[in-house]
Amino acid sequence: MTILKKSFKRRGTFEFNLFYKNNLSFKNFKNLATSKYIFLNDNFFPLAFMNFKDDSKVIQLWHAPGASKKFGASVSSSDELEMLLKISNNTDFLFTTSKNIEKFYQEAFQIDSSKIIPLGIPRVDYYFENHDVEKLKKDFLEKHGFEDKKIILYAPTFRNEEKYNNVFNYLNLREFNKHLGEEYVLALRLHPKIKDFSKENISYDGYYIDCSNYESEQELMLISDILITDYSSIMIEFSILNKPIVFFVYDYDDYIANERGFYFDFKKTVPGVIVDNSNQLVEIIKNKNFDKEKSDNFVASQFDTIDGKSSERIVDFILNNGA
Repeated sequence: MTILKKSFKRRGTFEFNLFYKNNLSFKNFKNLATSKYIFLNDNFFPLAFMNFKDDSKVIQLWHAPGASKKFGASVSSSDELEMLLKISNNTDFLFTTSKNIEKFYQEAFQIDSSKIIPLGIPRVDYYFENHDVEKLKKDFLEKHGFEDKKIILYAPTFRNEEKYNNVFNYLNLREFNKHLGEEYVLALRLHPKIKDFSKENISYDGYYIDCSNYESEQELMLISDILITDYSSIMIEFSILNKPIVFFVYDYDDYIANERGFYFDFKKTVPGVIVDNSNQLVEIIKNKNFDKEKSDNFVASQFDTIDGKSSERIVDFILNNGA
């Protein structure tokens, strides 16, 4: 959570405070009570029970672009719905990446549509900063004993059905490296909720780079040449990089039937080719049989503007009192 105290002036000075929502203290509550601008990037449930000064503004930036898997009130109980409604009543603005996804955010946050502003979100501006991508990639590969390789980032999401989280039960790593290893190296980034995965309790045959604890997911996306994922919302952010995505959905029927679902038709909409077994996955990458048109259509549906100036637009909007 970010809170800005006193005046927030483009050429003035202001006091800046940052704290994590799970790190509450009397000092942090005092900062909340005395701040003019309060920026959130996640739901903060104590907000439901707070009263702010009339001139304070609570701004929800959210932590991910676009809309894919259902979340918030779209999958909540009646008690949770009531809480989300109280939070939204205390929220002045919710910023999103596109007018096209307004109805999904209205439902998920239980928030009035007049508070939803499609100016983009600051997180996406990262990709327009002055990164030396080639150096970042070179340093990453050298650290793991490689050079002149392309990077395939594999980022599977969490499943409630435990057996489907053991990804190498479905990806034949030996065959993957046999056919693709000369050109590519696989970097695996597991979802934080997959607690039981380790080299000790899963059978695999072949080499990969474990990036599950890599500090910056965005940097990994920046240096990767291809993304393999399944139902993860990482698809949205990666899609703006104009690089191929392959959807490896070995448990599609089970996931669609038993997990929280999507705001769109998965097979018709996701920005890339869909495969359901390891052999298909290898063949698609080997033959570079990607679907750029599908990716372009997806990006257009999730983003109104991609220019690295979301933060600037949001600040201008706030300083102009929502005008």
